[in-house]
Amino acid sequence: MHIDLSFIWAGIIAFAVLAYVVLDGFDLGIGIVFPFFRNRRDRDVMTNSIAPVWDGNETWLVLGGGGLMAVFPLAYAIIMPALYMPIILMLMSLIFRGVAFEFRWRTHHESHLWDFGFWIGSSLAAIMQGISLGALVQGISVEGRQYAGGWWDWLTPFSILTGIAVLVGYALLGATWLNLKTTGDIQIRSAKLARPLSLVLLALIGAVSLWTPFINEIYFERWFGWPTAFFSSFVPLLLAACALALWHGLNHGKHLQPFLSALGIFVLTFAGLGVSFYPYMVPGVLTIREAAAPESSLKFLLVGTVVLVPMILAYTAYAYWVFRGKVDPEEGYH
Repeated sequence: MHIDLSFIWAGIIAFAVLAYVVLDGFDLGIGIVFPFFRNRRDRDVMTNSIAPVWDGNETWLVLGGGGLMAVFPLAYAIIMPALYMPIILMLMSLIFRGVAFEFRWRTHHESHLWDFGFWIGSSLAAIMQGISLGALVQGISVEGRQYAGGWWDWLTPFSILTGIAVLVGYALLGATWLNLKTTGDIQIRSAKLARPLSLVLLALIGAVSLWTPFINEIYFERWFGWPTAFFSSFVPLLLAACALALWHGLNHGKHLQPFLSALGIFVLTFAGLGVSFYPYMVPGVLTIREAAAPESSLKFLLVGTVVLVPMILAYTAYAYWVFRGKVDPEEGYH
């Protein structure tokens, strides 16, 4: 039986991207909600809640981006020129955010400036990720297997909408993470903040979902054509279930349930994206098979990945297990 390694690799890349979104999303969200917590001590507790894991969360971004370049070089060569600006801005924001995270602990007189930098870096990184996603969904102009669009094609009303949606979504993840990991006033305020964020996010998801099928006839057929419509209909139903679980958890003082429900919303929107894209790497232009590297390369890289990914999963799970439970407000970051 022949195993199509290109589809296995597409699954691995998709998993890496999803892992980055759900793991790095909440620690970016901590920076995004910084302005709602003005007290220095509160912000110290907030950053302490992600200090043990935030570096490791970005491992998945490296795996996803590096894997795309190595395994789907043609797709990489088309997507990157189309998204140079938002991707460069995202990477610069992540770097600046990391610097601000460390420097805010080393100074007291200028800590408010580094707090502002942490907020800017987190927010801009989230927006650029959303804009990149929106630009990919709306389509990339290709001629002769090369990018043929303009420098600003990525900046459209649709991509701006998806950028705002990701920003709000990460903020919700951050708020529900604080609801899970903190106590007292911070936990109470985080739960209150998560309520309006959840409503705004659901409205934005609805707007993007209604807009997307009319961007490309492939999306329309996938969501409303038979028999794919039967399977795709489960996504909004499960999304509604997660939204109800999120709202129930916030209104009944639950700590873990809102965070898991928010993660579920992200997983389901990612699944909806997969339904729209499959079997394309570049929507409507390049399929998974067409974009893949030679099979010998796929086999060689898969050997290392089979060893590497379980190791990453193991140390990630161990880090979360060791630092489980609520954050002690009296503990400092070293």
